[in-house]
Amino acid sequence: MSCAAIIVAAGHGHRMGFDKMLAPLGGRPVLQWSLDAFLQAGEIDTVVVVTSEERFAQLDPGTEKPVLRADGDRERFLSVMRGLDAIPSPTPSHVAVHDGARPLIQPEQIDEVIRASGDDGAAALAHRVTETLKKADDQGVTQRSVPREDLWIMETPQAFRFKILHRAYQVTESQRLGVTDDVSAVEAIGIPTKLIENPLPNPKITVPQDLTLAEAIMHVRKA
Repeated sequence: MSCAAIIVAAGHGHRMGFDKMLAPLGGRPVLQWSLDAFLQAGEIDTVVVVTSEERFAQLDPGTEKPVLRADGDRERFLSVMRGLDAIPSPTPSHVAVHDGARPLIQPEQIDEVIRASGDDGAAALAHRVTETLKKADDQGVTQRSVPREDLWIMETPQAFRFKILHRAYQVTESQRLGVTDDVSAVEAIGIPTKLIENPLPNPKITVPQDLTLAEAIMHVRKA
């Protein structure tokens, strides 16, 4: 099995008030943590970072594996397609996609998801819903409880056979399907995804308070 990684870091982070991908976290930019995890993952051969030239210039790509850059686009799925197009030939058998704003991902988790995708064609990191869920109307008034037993919250990385994800995004683009992650794209062509339960915190940095949470988690891990 060969596998390339696409790290999506094309957003502007308007909710943060500054560039969240370059925000300092434990002495390194948020995006650097994600990149380092994939460079350390044994199943990864090549990494494509979908981001601007300015951001990419702030990263240390190391010397372990090829690290390439691709421009992002206005929507996430288009940015992933840019990343797919940037993977050099011969194309790998598999590809893993990760949100650069999830800096706490561990190399062992990356490898586990990729190996699972080798068996099933598609696999993704996720965790079970543990909170009580409610459906409400437009005014925020509860209507009913939502059973949570079969519900999962999706994370990244999400890994696939290269041909499956490439075809899924061709369909997504041609049919103008609104998808918010890569699993949704492969679902559109009838491919199920194996979920790998994640016991570790893997938050996405979206607001400044998330940086404080991530710092605290890092501190606990080092203890």
